Amino acid sequence: MITHDYIIVGGGLAGLAFAQYCRKNNRTFLLFEDASQNASLIAGGLYNPVVLKRFTSIWNAQEQLQNAHDFYQELSADLQCTLDYPLPLYRVLHSVEEQNNWFAAADKPALSSFLSTPLVHNAHPFIEAPFHLGSVSNCGYVDTKMVLQHFHQRLEKEEVLIRETFNYGDIALEETGVTYHEIRAKHIVFAEGFGLSQNPFFHTLPLDGTKGELLVIRAPELKLEAIYKSGVFIFPLGNDLYKVGATYDWQDKTDRPTPAAREELIQGLKSFIKIDFEVVAHYAGVRPTVKDRRPLVGTHPLHSNVHILNGMGTRGVLLAPAMAKALFESLERGIPLDPHIDIRRFKHFYANPYRN
Repeated sequence: MITHDYIIVGGGLAGLAFAQYCRKNNRTFLLFEDASQNASLIAGGLYNPVVLKRFTSIWNAQEQLQNAHDFYQELSADLQCTLDYPLPLYRVLHSVEEQNNWFAAADKPALSSFLSTPLVHNAHPFIEAPFHLGSVSNCGYVDTKMVLQHFHQRLEKEEVLIRETFNYGDIALEETGVTYHEIRAKHIVFAEGFGLSQNPFFHTLPLDGTKGELLVIRAPELKLEAIYKSGVFIFPLGNDLYKVGATYDWQDKTDRPTPAAREELIQGLKSFIKIDFEVVAHYAGVRPTVKDRRPLVGTHPLHSNVHILNGMGTRGVLLAPAMAKALFESLERGIPLDPHIDIRRFKHFYANPYRN
């Protein structure tokens, strides 16, 4: 029997972040990953502290930014590769009304450190922005594909990555831990993204799932050096490649790219980018979104060794490090979870956690 502190199920950003906290704190683990969920792998990877549609601050913006900055900086050094690319972000404004809304938002204490005034006069020859640009600080993107590939390779070398589908029916639960085949652990953490819908312990939690699609384009003449956001976002990847996204579909729960989303992204880009481009890749995935737009973190009401780390939604790059840290410190140090993320906020689940 092989004994560990943790079994982690799911190798996306959330599971990866929890594994990294285990490594930092000398806790042993095995991580199961079967590549059935690809939201982290194909994610846009953008981070910014502002909801740019409504000019409102994201929840706990400063804390999320600091946790993410520290996490990816440390991970970059650990993996010896660049993962985090800070970039300025410009929001294309479409009317005098939006300009006024921008100024009003910039005066709010929660946003004043992120939204700058005066407005930026657009000087880019291929960007159309007659009402100018709003500049947002503390933005950039994380190369999520690089993160996952390098981290998984590290775990393989350490022989703690198991590339197979986890079988829920083979779990044996005891008061002091869990057993799975020949593995015994003190705790099991489920970080499966939208795969949670198949999890018998947590499937009744309100994880909606929102499909998102994005494109990679080639535009040799564009020469952008910042993130631009209008109806869609675009940012540079290097070598004349740009990532463009993203769509939101609350009905389709597949990870198959669709012609309709491709056309939506192309038309969204053409509305403010006035130059020819070539689509070189098209990706789709289902984000693990929650009805109240807060993560799902905590412990099963009937099994004290069974935990969840999920629901990062559209902001997984920012949320995953902070939520993994919160769960780890809750389990290891007894620090209470923030009620806004604790699954105990869903009373119906706690009343009947195995409801079909």
